Amino acid sequence: MKVLFVCSGNSVNGIGAVVSNQAEALMQKGMSVTFFPIKGKGWFSYLKHAFLLRKFLRKNSFDIIHAHYSLSAFTATLAGCKPLVVSLMGSDAQAGKITSSLIRFFYKKRWAKLIVKSASMMEQLKLKDAEIIPNGVDISFFKPFDDSGLKSKFGFSTDKQTILFLADPAREAKNFSLAERAFKMLNDANIELQIRYNIPKEEVQQIINAADTILLTSLWEGSPNVIKESMACNKPIVATNVGDIAWLFGDEPGYFLTDFTPENVAEKIKLALEFSNKHSRTNGRERIMELGLDSETVARKIISVYQYVLKNGQ
Repeated sequence: MKVLFVCSGNSVNGIGAVVSNQAEALMQKGMSVTFFPIKGKGWFSYLKHAFLLRKFLRKNSFDIIHAHYSLSAFTATLAGCKPLVVSLMGSDAQAGKITSSLIRFFYKKRWAKLIVKSASMMEQLKLKDAEIIPNGVDISFFKPFDDSGLKSKFGFSTDKQTILFLADPAREAKNFSLAERAFKMLNDANIELQIRYNIPKEEVQQIINAADTILLTSLWEGSPNVIKESMACNKPIVATNVGDIAWLFGDEPGYFLTDFTPENVAEKIKLALEFSNKHSRTNGRERIMELGLDSETVARKIISVYQYVLKNGQ
């Protein structure tokens, strides 16, 4: 099956990690995946690429066209892409009224299938029958291993417990100010807060394993990959109760949900670090497998969506 991914090409490495990882998982299942990257930001760039995409499709044919994020989906729609499968990510659930209205309109009139990452996204966008398929995690890559020497490699203190904030603090949605205030409330010289972002994929698993606990204080999420990747590495996690995180955590020990007060976040960090001291690892990897969120299982679900679309001539 030949699949065209229509997506942003504005990430540090061109195609974003989430989209490229999904393509890799599909290719491992025998799919042929080609990228049509949209370079440049803003509505004008996406409109311009609708004409470029239409021209591209005159010379190339695909069985399925799969657009990722709402703006890429609008580009594919204007280009006349059919059959069109659309995946919306967490940020799309926070779109303004116009974008949300366009999503609902095109879904009813033009899109063959719509995939969202969590039930909360479907509720926020007022959708009724979208497919809920969170992004998968490559458990063969993200796995626990001995962190000996990793703290030094990444500039972490070997004499302190490390809290890792794995996101760009400048992004408003990541709510770094809450993490910062909670850390200050800890007032413990034996604990450090480390911030990392835009790091190569091959280093992400290492830096997760190097930390004692992972901290996410986002204002909103869909189905955050850093949570699933950290769970696959069996790391304790503290996270605000957004997106599908509560569902991901379940009742597994070592995972702590917080509200948006620094007092609560600080208290949960203490508990996570105590858990790390006592147990070192969680059973998150087993939880990921139980939920069917390994990349291979998720790839099979996406292929089933493609097959349904082709079978029903949408």
